Amino acid sequence: MTIGKIIDALEGFAPLPLQDDFDNSGLQVGLTETEATGALLCLDVTEAVVKEAIATGCNLIISHHPLLFSPLKSITNTNYIGRCVIEAIKNNITIYSAHTNLDNAAEGVNKQIANLLGLVNTKPLQDKGNGNGAGIIGDLPNSISEQQLLKQLQELFKVPAIKHNGELGRSISKVALCGGSGAFLIPDAVAMGADIFITGEIGYHRMFDYDGRIKLAELGHYESEQFTIELLYNKLNTLCKGLKLVKTNVKTNPVNYWI
Repeated sequence: MTIGKIIDALEGFAPLPLQDDFDNSGLQVGLTETEATGALLCLDVTEAVVKEAIATGCNLIISHHPLLFSPLKSITNTNYIGRCVIEAIKNNITIYSAHTNLDNAAEGVNKQIANLLGLVNTKPLQDKGNGNGAGIIGDLPNSISEQQLLKQLQELFKVPAIKHNGELGRSISKVALCGGSGAFLIPDAVAMGADIFITGEIGYHRMFDYDGRIKLAELGHYESEQFTIELLYNKLNTLCKGLKLVKTNVKTNPVNYWI
């Protein structure tokens, strides 16, 4: 199977037109006519990930976060992006990224998080049609307390701490969420009557802005999207039968905690 055929299958599930305007999803580095020897799945492309692809015999890296966001004026070894590009080209490795197109797909990253939480009656916070869109809102099967939901989130996402904007003093039944940097969707969550909005990054001032109107919970960017690798694995295992798939063993989260 060629790398191009794998990309076609992935884009059939998460079409590039679904990506946000700021994004750079799609082919990052390399050729598509080459026969695939295996696909390494990851959230971020780092030098360690490229070395892992070489070691595992994978000539395709599929990441969630694009390696290349802004146009490059030079490709040198002075930063990790340049070093990754150079090493990938030297070793005939193609890099492809499925970012906000995978977030916004009807059965993409956000739907996966909603399923993990057991949400029902789900729909996008910003609808792009056919079930696609930014973020998700849905109902818990049964109302639970704020403390119960935070504990559930901490256990499910294996985070040492969760940032939130204080106790609202009411139960939680309608949940809105977005993996990664989803704070731009908080007004939509408020307008649609969500009791809580869960995302990877919110920021200090937004915690003030919505005090009393909606509970905000910040998991960490990497932590909120960690199950994306499993999503890619399951989809490609179905769409590209026989393709060797490798889940990265490299911890790419740049944020660490002192506990």
